[in-house]
Amino acid sequence: MVSPNLDLRVSMAQVPIIWDKPVANCAILEERLQALQGRTDVVVLPEMFLTGFSMSPEGADFPKGVQVQWMQMMANRLDVLLIGSLKIKENNHFYNRLLAVFPDGKIQTYNKRHLFRMGNEHKFYTSGEKQVIISYKSWNIALYVCYDLRFPVWSRNVGMAYDLAIYVANWPAARAHAWSTLLKARAIENLAYVMGVNRVGKDGNDLIYQGDSSLVSFKGEEIAHLPDQAAIHTLSISKSDLLDFREKFPAYLDADSFSLH
Repeated sequence: MVSPNLDLRVSMAQVPIIWDKPVANCAILEERLQALQGRTDVVVLPEMFLTGFSMSPEGADFPKGVQVQWMQMMANRLDVLLIGSLKIKENNHFYNRLLAVFPDGKIQTYNKRHLFRMGNEHKFYTSGEKQVIISYKSWNIALYVCYDLRFPVWSRNVGMAYDLAIYVANWPAARAHAWSTLLKARAIENLAYVMGVNRVGKDGNDLIYQGDSSLVSFKGEEIAHLPDQAAIHTLSISKSDLLDFREKFPAYLDADSFSLH
């Protein structure tokens, strides 16, 4: 079988974050991201990339607020799908909300399902209830946030519904081994590319982040890994390679059926 040649250029933006200062972070990112114009299709930013992983209303935005508008402006200017999570307030609830912003300004959102209780996230934010898979340039992309990575049932690629899973994160250096191991596991078990984009630096709680942003192939092989420093890395992934492998090794046909409650 000859598969279509549909490559996707993806960029991992592994950056430090100024604690609860959205305006300052926007200014820095605007300058950093400008070099990507015309050079990529998808840009992925870390979890809460404008505030850090903060349990405070400080720096929160609204569904149509200025931070969301900034993402729309940058997606249009760079002509990319721009992905990253924000602290959003809606109907008197706070959400750790992942936004996928298309070049034309359209937005699809995913509210983080698994809230990190060890950091008291469950006491401040409201959990999401729906899985979200978006389509862009003939690719189906599943959206997840940080702690979701530890829960394989939530990430299960039922019926090969997605080709690429993206996890945005503020994942501390103390648990770096779990981060890299679980990214590979999710790729292998779901026969899909998996990208994890983490931050670097120290946050307002003195937690250290060493990055380790990675892109993993459907075979569980690390295609790219970013060291402990600010970096933006772009590379292409192949849809034809993915489809060919699934045809030759259709393990998903033997997967156990289940339903989520």
